[in-house]
Amino acid sequence: MATVEVTFTPLPAHVRTARLVATAVARRSGVDEALLDEVRLAVGEACSRAVEAHRRHCPAEPVRIEMTDADERFVVVVSDHAPAVPAGPSAPAGAASEDAGSEGTGSEGAGYDGLIGRDQDGAMAFPAGFGLAVISGLADDVRVWSTSSGVSVRMSWPSATPAP
Repeated sequence: MATVEVTFTPLPAHVRTARLVATAVARRSGVDEALLDEVRLAVGEACSRAVEAHRRHCPAEPVRIEMTDADERFVVVVSDHAPAVPAGPSAPAGAASEDAGSEGTGSEGAGYDGLIGRDQDGAMAFPAGFGLAVISGLADDVRVWSTSSGVSVRMSWPSATPAP
């Protein structure tokens, strides 16, 4: 299968469409039916993270998703164009800012019992890395990296070549 690329305006309403497209492409790539909910949820979480980053830093820039199957893996990369924000002094030891795109499995969000608070606008705020921790629980392989052009979240699941 060729790579499927989708870009969308960073609005929360478009996250649902991104989830539906990713699920359809995953099914076409031969991802087991039992894993399709995990694909849908992980892609939704990664897209929501990107939409929020764009809302704060670059609302005119689109969020980008690339989906492909290679080497019997269905791979999704969600990329934003927001600047990386380093972890601040208020972050718990060992926690990296979710926007910092620290490479890893996203387990930075584990163990934050009682640390959910409110952000500067008074909205509920989850600890840095919380979304990445959710994604790492849904995808087999999660990698996050930051470049000067933004943060990318790569997720993958096993796939098989669909029957003709």
